[in-house]
Formats: sequence, C-alpha cells, structure tokens
Amino acid sequence: MNAHLKGLIAAPFTPMLEDGGINTAIIPAYYKFLKQNAVTGAFICGSTGEGVSMTVSEKKQVAESWAACTQNDPDFKVMTLLGGTCIADCIELAIHAREIGLHAVSFTSPFYFKPANVTMLAQSCLAVAAAVPDMPFYYYHIPVLTGVGFPMFDLLQAMDGKAPNFAGVKYTHEDFMDFQTCLNYKNGKYDMLWGRDENMLSALAIGAKGAVGSTFNYAAPLYNDLIAAFENNDLARAGALQQKSIDMIRLLGKYGGISVGKNYMKLVGVDCGKFRLPVKNMSDEQFEMFQKDVTALNFDTFKSQSEAVNDLI
Repeated sequence: MNAHLKGLIAAPFTPMLEDGGINTAIIPAYYKFLKQNAVTGAFICGSTGEGVSMTVSEKKQVAESWAACTQNDPDFKVMTLLGGTCIADCIELAIHAREIGLHAVSFTSPFYFKPANVTMLAQSCLAVAAAVPDMPFYYYHIPVLTGVGFPMFDLLQAMDGKAPNFAGVKYTHEDFMDFQTCLNYKNGKYDMLWGRDENMLSALAIGAKGAVGSTFNYAAPLYNDLIAAFENNDLARAGALQQKSIDMIRLLGKYGGISVGKNYMKLVGVDCGKFRLPVKNMSDEQFEMFQKDVTALNFDTFKSQSEAVNDLI
C-alpha cells in the first residue's frame, strides 16, 4: 500500500468509434505503444479518459480491456478513476477493479452535492476505500473541475490512520506549498503524484517522483528527457524541455481544450476518435491549421513513437 509510483503514468484517452461507442479493440496496442515509450502506468477513465461521460458498464469494459492486456506486466500499473458523484457506483466500480486485477483505484470529490468541509470529503473517501481494503486507494485532487479545493494537507491528516489502503493523492493543482507539505508529511508516507504536465520541472524540484499526465500519451520522450536532464543537474536543458511542453500544451487552449489531445494522438498514429458531448471537437479546417502549428513546434523530434502504432492503423 505504501509503494510510491515513479516515472510517467499516462492518462489514456478512451478510444471511441464513429458512432460514439467505446472502441476497446485498440487498447492492447495502445498499452504496447505506451510501454515502448517508457511509460510506467495508466490512469484510466479520468478527465482525459472521459470517465464522467461514460456509463458504469462502459467503464467496466474499458477497465477489463486494460486489465487483460497488462495482467502479465507487474511493472506497468493501471489505476482507474471511479468517479465521485454517486458513492454507490464508485464502490461497485472499485470492487470490480479489484476482481479484474487492477493495481489501484482513485476517487474524486462529489461535485454536485459538494462536501461542506474536509471532514465530509474524508468520510466519502473512507466509504469507498473500505470496500477494497486490500487495494491502494488514491484521492484525485482537481479543483478546477470539481470546484472542491480543500488543502490536501488537511485531507492527509483527516485520512491518516483511518484507511490502511489510503495510498496518496493525484495532485492536479498549482498549490506548490500544499503539495510540498504533503510530500513531506510523516517523512513522505503518502504517494503524491503530480498532475500538471506544464509544471513538471517545478514539481521535480520539490521532490515529486511520479506524475500522471495526458500529454505523456503523445510526447513521452520529451518528459523522460526532462526528468533525465533534471537528475543530471542540467537545469538549462530541463528548462528548455519544459518550455517545449508549455508551447505544445498552449495549442490545446488555442484549438478548444481537452479534445485537442485526441488530435495529437492522430499525429502519432493512434486514432482514438472524438470526445463525447458536451465537449467540442475540432473541425477539419481547424485540424489543418493545428497540423501547421504542430509542425512549427518540431513535434516529430519529441513525439511518442512505437512499432505498436502499426497495429492500430
């Protein structure tokens, strides 16, 4: 339960068919693609994976596909986001994740009926964690989407000693003071996974060892090079690589947000279809302009590449 994950953990896109249905057929090759780009795990059904736009049945199908193709690879950890709004659904999905052999589960704050304070958030976490006591349980902190922004240091204190399987936090926020305090809480007891790709270098500087990100899907070499440069104390190179990451991520904002990631995936040969409503997808005309902007970034010099892509075409 206390093992800390390291390296790049991708937040995979859920592959979709033309009619909007899920396309689990390409997940085995998707896994190979990530593996061959030195990605150490997958955080499925999260924001990038459109978990909130999927039914319980669909999330189970996606989880089963990832479990089946990674079951013989103990070095590749798969964690699924259960959701947060319906506690009963989260418990059902957590039990299912344990039954099919996933490494861990994650839970985010209820975001319609929001918890009034960190005590109520902790009670919600405990209710789900108790359903799978032999499985690592992570809280997913993403206040920009949930609207719930309690300091995670307060949550660690509220959870400490109450759930032996509480492993840590996927931290997708910019509060470095809070993040560093969580890293150092009880001599680093909890696994703090960084979730802002554009700020990775800053997180590494204060002690982060593992990160979960959407851009690791299509630019893993960039981030592995960044980590290597940091570890070699080549801060000038690390800073330059982080700026490349920022320039790449800025195009998401320019062309419409989270759905743009699936267009980056097309450019590395992995067609995951489109995002579901209410997310806006890029038009064909925008995609042409997007390709030109991506070329200007010299994307081919740092994009994810793999022989596994051939299985997806």
